[in-house]
Amino acid sequence: MSSANWEEVARKKREDLFARIPADYRIQNPPPEDQLDVTVWPRESGWFSEKELEITESTATSILQKIATKEWTAEEVTRAFCKRAAAAHQLTNCLSEIFFEEGIKQAKALDEHLRTTGQVIGPLHGLPISLKDNFNVVGYDSTLGFTSLVGKPATYNATLVDMLERLGAVRYCKTNVPTAMMIAETVNNTFGRTVNPRNRLLTSGGSSGGEAALIVFKGSPLGIGTDIGGSLRIPAACTGIFTLRPSFGRFTTQRCKSGLAGQEAVASVNGPMARTFEDIVFYSKTIVDAKPWLVDPKCVPIPWRTVEPKQKLKIAVLWNDGVVVPTPPVMRAMKETVEKLRSAGHELVEWDPVLHVQALEFLGRMFVADGGKSVRSLLAPTREPFRPEMAPYEQAPELGTFDMWQLQLARSELQRQYLEQWQSYGELDAILCPTTPYATVEHGNFKYVGYTGVYNVVDYSAVTFPCGITADKEKDQYPADYVPLSDLCKQVHDNYNAEIVHGMPVGLQLVAKRLEEEKVLAMTETVLKAIAAIQ
Repeated sequence: MSSANWEEVARKKREDLFARIPADYRIQNPPPEDQLDVTVWPRESGWFSEKELEITESTATSILQKIATKEWTAEEVTRAFCKRAAAAHQLTNCLSEIFFEEGIKQAKALDEHLRTTGQVIGPLHGLPISLKDNFNVVGYDSTLGFTSLVGKPATYNATLVDMLERLGAVRYCKTNVPTAMMIAETVNNTFGRTVNPRNRLLTSGGSSGGEAALIVFKGSPLGIGTDIGGSLRIPAACTGIFTLRPSFGRFTTQRCKSGLAGQEAVASVNGPMARTFEDIVFYSKTIVDAKPWLVDPKCVPIPWRTVEPKQKLKIAVLWNDGVVVPTPPVMRAMKETVEKLRSAGHELVEWDPVLHVQALEFLGRMFVADGGKSVRSLLAPTREPFRPEMAPYEQAPELGTFDMWQLQLARSELQRQYLEQWQSYGELDAILCPTTPYATVEHGNFKYVGYTGVYNVVDYSAVTFPCGITADKEKDQYPADYVPLSDLCKQVHDNYNAEIVHGMPVGLQLVAKRLEEEKVLAMTETVLKAIAAIQ
């Protein structure tokens, strides 16, 4: 298939994907194109039964409890999520692979095991979990958006996929990504663009944007994405859900597909995405309790640690990173969140982003250090063109080995300096900052990943969470005395459309030091209680 023209390959792949949707899961009366928020459609359409709605609107932890007590079967849960995932794809273009039949077969086997033994297979028994496209699943493509990888199904599973199966999870679909997973919006030449279910004129972010769209539409109770420059946190913020970006080594990334295979100067990690904070914590503990270091030599042998919540946190506030001022909804969310934390008795200080510009420069150089050869080699077989978003990969000169080593030395020194700066604040617990400058943004206008990318360079643990504040076109306007910090900052300002982002949730980011996943989750719970996002 690689010798075919890319447009023909893409067309055929999209047709094959749609053909995998069962006839009775195909929408006969879709909402009109001008209905921007389609998250309300499943309940308003009458297309779903009350039982299907109850199942798909439940949290992962409650689903597991009801399966374990035999109130629900794994099969009926899986069928409900397959149907809702099919609807999500037809309305947002969020899927890249569909294997509903395989998922239902898995679920039936799990039900039979529970019936005959009275025991669940594991802590994820019967839970459908969606997977980002780069997780290899035997028999299915991992295209990463490239037409040259269409028709080349995986011959082995990603290590995490095998772990999830052993824990009892059900796999049923994979989700769309941008080209090479290196764009902050989910768009590629194979499947096209994934849109935000809350407003289809806006992006669901990238590169785990297919996951985010599916989850906020409730076509998945919990999904797994990846993050190399913000690819978990940006989509979570754009759609109003939760995610954890762990440090490298806590969750296995072994045997996954990569658009920049062999690039290790900045590590890609994976993590959970879900509508509730409780589900993120549950998944994270479950995966670490499964001892991934026994199957992946790059995983660190750190068992899950119990962290007692502190009554008073010391949090450094990063108002802006010196490059781009957040748009007004994000800035208001930061101010209101800081006020609530201060009122709750927490200590707030200001973080100086003195190292952030340098960190982002390193990040950008490391991504294109091969002169775009990795991307070009995947485009060439079908004569697929570079998308405009991938221009840096098309234009970059290749670094030699010596220059790359010097860059990595400089990165390591920056990591040391960042830790030294953190320690200079005394007993600092966390940094609170925007996830992105945007609540979300119109398609094609996501221009800056600095607020997430810096924490990939230093490899810190971070949680993105909806802070309970939504964009308001009346309240959220740039101040009259606004002065751009950079050309990028002016671009963000000029593209800001208060009218179109009105009502969209704002996601903020809480950051802890490296390998402090348990601590950042415990602190996030404290923050959420302080801002009344949870009771």
